[in-house]
Amino acid sequence: MSWYLQALAGGVLIGLSASTLLLLNGRIAGISGIAAQMFSGDAPSALSNVLFVLGLLAGPMIYLAATGSWPEVRIAASVPVLIIAGLLVGFGSRMGSGCTSGHGVIGIARLSRRSFAATATFMAAGIVTVALMRFGGVL
Repeated sequence: MSWYLQALAGGVLIGLSASTLLLLNGRIAGISGIAAQMFSGDAPSALSNVLFVLGLLAGPMIYLAATGSWPEVRIAASVPVLIIAGLLVGFGSRMGSGCTSGHGVIGIARLSRRSFAATATFMAAGIVTVALMRFGGVL
């Protein structure tokens, strides 16, 4: 399967799952919020959050069943860098009242001004990081 078809299929599935959660449950598919609420103590909500996260984790297994191979993943960073990056992402998600999935997929679809601003910030930070790494010799 060509890389662009994989990306297209992934985008369609993300859109379908986010739309389904919003239409059927009235809930936003922001992963940081869902992960945080898994431990809230509210049993029905916690169960649906756990099932949503398990569905995300099943993605590579579905990919294996569909293509006959595991998705290729390359991680060039060390474990300490990955831990620090994960903590920074978690902190940023809490500070920004959501993550890229909540703001970029659902927030923009709902025409949320806060989500437009957050997504623009995510994109700008990513563009600057790539520019510095590729063209500035930094990092």
